Amino acid sequence: MAEGAGEEKKKFSIWDLPDVPMGQLLPHLELQRSRVSCNKDAPIHTESIQYSGAYASMGINNSSRLDRFSNNFRVEVVRLNEDDMEFDMIGIDAAIANSFRRILIAELPTMAIEKVFIANNTSIIQDEVLAHRLGLVPIHVDPRLFYYLSENDQPNEKNTIVFKLHVQCKRGSPRITVKSDALKWLPNGSELVKETRNAASDSSSKPETYTYFSCSQETIPEFVKNLIIPKYPDIIIAKLGPGREIELEAHAVKGIGKTHAKWSPVATAWYRMLPEVVLLEDIEDDLAEELKSKCPVNVFDIEDLGKGTFPNEEFGCQARRRRATVARPRACTLCRECIKGDDWEKRVALHRVKDHFIFTIESTGALPPEVLFTEAMKILEDECERVITELS
Repeated sequence: MAEGAGEEKKKFSIWDLPDVPMGQLLPHLELQRSRVSCNKDAPIHTESIQYSGAYASMGINNSSRLDRFSNNFRVEVVRLNEDDMEFDMIGIDAAIANSFRRILIAELPTMAIEKVFIANNTSIIQDEVLAHRLGLVPIHVDPRLFYYLSENDQPNEKNTIVFKLHVQCKRGSPRITVKSDALKWLPNGSELVKETRNAASDSSSKPETYTYFSCSQETIPEFVKNLIIPKYPDIIIAKLGPGREIELEAHAVKGIGKTHAKWSPVATAWYRMLPEVVLLEDIEDDLAEELKSKCPVNVFDIEDLGKGTFPNEEFGCQARRRRATVARPRACTLCRECIKGDDWEKRVALHRVKDHFIFTIESTGALPPEVLFTEAMKILEDECERVITELS
């Protein structure tokens, strides 16, 4: 009988396992909690772990706490110009980021053309199509200076902006293009006279128009130097052939994108989670060149390590060593080309940081993007206070 054959096998006990570290997550759990892992077939760990007792066995409180949020949350502006803005929102949940995006698109007010009174339109564009095109022309004016126009209100200098458009292509002249710069602001209100059925009305009285301005909008201090005009003067409204004419009056009022997209202050507002590209091992020489060529947005770069002594078909045993580095991880679009192929998933890992969002705001021109950001924050704060009030 072989030596030791009669000995009993050592029994395994769960008590022999090492203790779970208290107060900190294991590396793989921390990765699942804070990152979205992007494999070559599909992303995993996309959900947010909201349950406060998810890691209670490790002595970790996963609940949402105000002090923790205040310490971790920050905003970093990356790019800012006249019409667009890119910034990072760090330390928030995806639900808050999406709420901010929806407010930017649907709940920030602007001024847009709502009513169009057409006196004459002999162009090939139908009246309703022409009115729709006019409604989509961005107007460069601060909507905070105006009130909403309700059904019971009269159009006045505090809630209505009036534009006039009168363009004619004379017979024998070449075809002309009507652009948004043809819209002329009428600071004194409407000039179109209402049709009255009472023919015996007093001819000496002032004719009734479609607005009731008590004063000129030019007397308002904010409009003395900043005239109300379309943001972009070269938007094509219509094209007129010889003998054609358009004469109309357009009234702009205050509204929000939830009612109609013409009132949305942004051309687009979107976010993405911060990409994270990790090299799991040193990728050198020919593999480094291959990895760099795989990426269509040039995330990787090649670092020169100096001369080394390793076989090389072109230079013999003396060649300069090269190593791949992650130079521009923010540019990564997660196309996953770099992890396609044999064994590349063992060399490169792609992640998304769950609480780090890259926001982009493109303004239509009514308000600058930094003002849109602050106004959206105010609306989000007001909505949170309203919810707290209703629950209390």
